Amino acid sequence: MAPRSADPSLGEARAWSDPAAHKNSFVEVNGVRLNYLDWEGSGPALILIHGAGGNPHYFDDLARAFTERFRVIAYARRGHGRSDAKGPYDTATLTEDLRGLMDAVGIAKAHLAGHSMGGNEITRFAGTYPDRVDRVVYLDAAYDMSDPAFAAALKSMPPFMTEGTPASALVTLDAYRARCAAQLPGVRDTRRFEAWIREDVDIQPDGRVRLKKFEGVPQVFAAALIDRRDYTRVRAPALVVYSASFGEMHHGDPAQVAATLDWNQRYIAPFRAASEERVRRELPNVKVLQVPGTHDDLVFTCRKQVVVAMGQFLRAR
Repeated sequence: MAPRSADPSLGEARAWSDPAAHKNSFVEVNGVRLNYLDWEGSGPALILIHGAGGNPHYFDDLARAFTERFRVIAYARRGHGRSDAKGPYDTATLTEDLRGLMDAVGIAKAHLAGHSMGGNEITRFAGTYPDRVDRVVYLDAAYDMSDPAFAAALKSMPPFMTEGTPASALVTLDAYRARCAAQLPGVRDTRRFEAWIREDVDIQPDGRVRLKKFEGVPQVFAAALIDRRDYTRVRAPALVVYSASFGEMHHGDPAQVAATLDWNQRYIAPFRAASEERVRRELPNVKVLQVPGTHDDLVFTCRKQVVVAMGQFLRAR
């Protein structure tokens, strides 16, 4: 069989450089090398923490809205992006990674915003180091994943929602980008998440792309399922933003859309309601907001709502 010809756009793909106005740096903390992005804005520090399996470029589009008033930093937790894949991956260790990062870059106190699994670190950090936290923001991150209802929801997900990336989406970077764009139907300009998707893959010599393996993800998810957050120790004011759904309900065939809607209504809605009731009860100073997006596309499809809500919350006194 003749060797497959290289993608003609391969050279252009590899020559691409991130246009975002941030520095891309590394720091050695807590026994690992962490990659972080620093937008170097003026004002108090705002640290953004991505979810499990993600990378800090998830916040590229959101961060630029805050640089006039804040110094904005996002970092790749261990096992993700360009950071070292070295365990352990428990919440206590990840929290110390955050403390070490703040120490290394000279941040004494910061606002913390976490997406999804990022809620673990911000909760533990705010409870452990209250004097180093100003305000906390949960971006679809204030869920009680220790609740058996969450495990039941995972087991009941429609099969198509648990399928991995199809081989057809890995034949070229363009194919992978198209796959991601289909999952973010409200985002017409793919440049908004270009760096995010490129950080997910390695481009092979023949033009195919290979998903990067995030060594820490299984351990991190396991920790999330069994580590019950202690919100009662958080004294910082909190903003909790919930998305309307976990699964994307705007693309796919009608049967898939219907199955996703049914799953959200049957399992996620009551689980979210219970999680919201808990944060309202246990966080002493909390504001809760729901936006119409989904769990993964929150900062893209609902950027305006998130920016306004976070801006008002972080500037309030």
